[in-house]
Amino acid sequence: MATRDELVERIIPSDFRMISGCEDAQTSADVSNVASFQLPDPAGRAGGACTSALLQILYGDHTDTAKDLSFEQVLNKMRDGLKTGGYSQIPQMTGSRPVELKAPFHIVPPGSTGVRRALLIGINYEGQKGALTGCHNDALNMKEYLMDVHGFKEENIALLLDDGTNYLPTKANIFWAIQSLVRNSRSGDVVFTHFSGHGGRVKDKDGDESDGFDECLVPVNYTQAGMISDDDLYTSLVGPMARGVTITSLMDCCHSGTVLDLPYLYKADGTGSSKMIMPKSFSTEHLQLLVTKFHESMKNKRTAIMKKEFKQFADAMLLPGEGCNGDDVVQLFKNGFQAKYKAQGLYLSYNECAQLLGEWNNEHPNASVTPKGWFMGFHINPSKVRPSFRTYGN
Repeated sequence: MATRDELVERIIPSDFRMISGCEDAQTSADVSNVASFQLPDPAGRAGGACTSALLQILYGDHTDTAKDLSFEQVLNKMRDGLKTGGYSQIPQMTGSRPVELKAPFHIVPPGSTGVRRALLIGINYEGQKGALTGCHNDALNMKEYLMDVHGFKEENIALLLDDGTNYLPTKANIFWAIQSLVRNSRSGDVVFTHFSGHGGRVKDKDGDESDGFDECLVPVNYTQAGMISDDDLYTSLVGPMARGVTITSLMDCCHSGTVLDLPYLYKADGTGSSKMIMPKSFSTEHLQLLVTKFHESMKNKRTAIMKKEFKQFADAMLLPGEGCNGDDVVQLFKNGFQAKYKAQGLYLSYNECAQLLGEWNNEHPNASVTPKGWFMGFHINPSKVRPSFRTYGN
C-alpha cells in the first residue's frame, strides 16, 4: 500500500511550491507606498505588502552574492519585514514536495535549461466596491524582477491587469491563461505564477475542507461569473501540470494559505520549526477527491471536444447521396482528430468514433446504417479529403 508521500507524488507530478502572504483565516494588506520596502524605482506607487516584502528580500539576495538565502530565511525575513511595517500576517509556503528549507532559495533550479514562463495577475477592481490600489504595480514589479534577475523573456510572460491596456483578468481569461500555461509546459521548464488581488472564503459544499471553507481568488468580474475556488485551481493548474516542471506561485491576497491545496506546509510563525510537514488535518481522501474531480473535469472536456469536432467534421465531409462505407467515415474522423489533438495528448478509439457516427445518424432521419456497416443516405465529400493526408479540413 502506498504511503501518503508516495500517493502525493503520484497525484501531483510537478514540483509545485506556493508562497502565501497569510494564513487561510488572515487577510493580506496593501502598503500605500512601496518605497518603505526599498523596491527599485518605486516612484511612490502603491503595492501589496507580501509582494513588496518578498521582492525587497530577493533583490537584496541577488545583490549580495556572498551567501544565498535559504527558503527558511526568505520566509522568516518576509515575516520580520511585515512585522516591522505593522502587518500581522504570517507568510507560509506549501508544496507538492517537502522542500529542504535549509537549501538556497530558487525560482529557477540550478542548471535549468528549459523554457521559463510566467503568468502575472493584478486586479485593482477599479470602480468597484472594495477597490485596491497596488495590484497592478505588484504584477509589473514582479515582471521586471523575473526578466532582470532570472532571464524570463517578455514573450513568455502573460500579464492580466484591469488597466484598460492588458488582457482583462476575468474568470474566463484567467482560466484561459492557466490552460495555456499548462498546455505549453514540458518537463524541465520553469513556471512562475503570481496573483495580487482579493481572496475570499466560501462555504465548502462537498465536505473536502477540514475548516469548512473553500479558499478562492476573486476575478474582476466576480459579481457576474463568480469566484475561482481552490478546487478549480487544482483541477486546472496543479493536477494537469506535467511531471518535471518546477512551479513557484506567489499569492498576495486574503485567505490564501492553502488556496492551491498543496499538502506540505511551512509557517514562518517563529516557532522554530525548520521542516515542511503534511498536517494531520490534510487527508489523502481529500486529495483523492480532488483527483476524482480533476479526471471528471477532463473527461467532460474531452467529451465536449469530441462532439464539437465530429459536428464540424460531419458538416464538412458528409453530403446527401447514395451512401458510403461507414468504416471510411470513422477512420477519416479518427485520423483527423488525432492529428489535430496529438500535442495535447487526446486520442480516440475506433469504437468511440463509431459511437459518434451512430449518434449523428440517429439525429438525421435520411441516414441509415446497414448490417454490414454501409452508411446510406450520405457520401463523403471528395473535395474535403486530402490525398496525401487522410483527414478533414474546413
